[in-house]
Amino acid sequence: MSLEILAVDDSRTMRDMIRFALEPAGFTVHTADDGVHGTEVLSGIAPDVIITDINMPRMDGFGFIDAVRDCDDYRSTPLLVLTTEAAPELKQRARKAGATGWIVKPFDPVKLVKALQMVAG
Repeated sequence: MSLEILAVDDSRTMRDMIRFALEPAGFTVHTADDGVHGTEVLSGIAPDVIITDINMPRMDGFGFIDAVRDCDDYRSTPLLVLTTEAAPELKQRARKAGATGWIVKPFDPVKLVKALQMVAG
């Protein structure tokens, strides 16, 4: 299954880890370094799944989720939160904003691939 993914994270290391986990599985990975950049990159692609961090400069993950869900083209695109945060209230806030799922860092590359295939399926 070849999927297009947009990964939004302010950590270059995390963006690279996501790319290294997904490209061997046949995914095409686009990256952005914060929510503002994510909305810019999004305007030029049609990802099957979007991954976002929560804690980022300029526009955090919650703002980015809101921006994505405000666009008709991406209202139903699966969106996974990939973050170090594990607080239930943050998970609840992300779900209310429109996140499809929540993965805590550090992530297992095999599980990430399976989760993306499942939500994009």
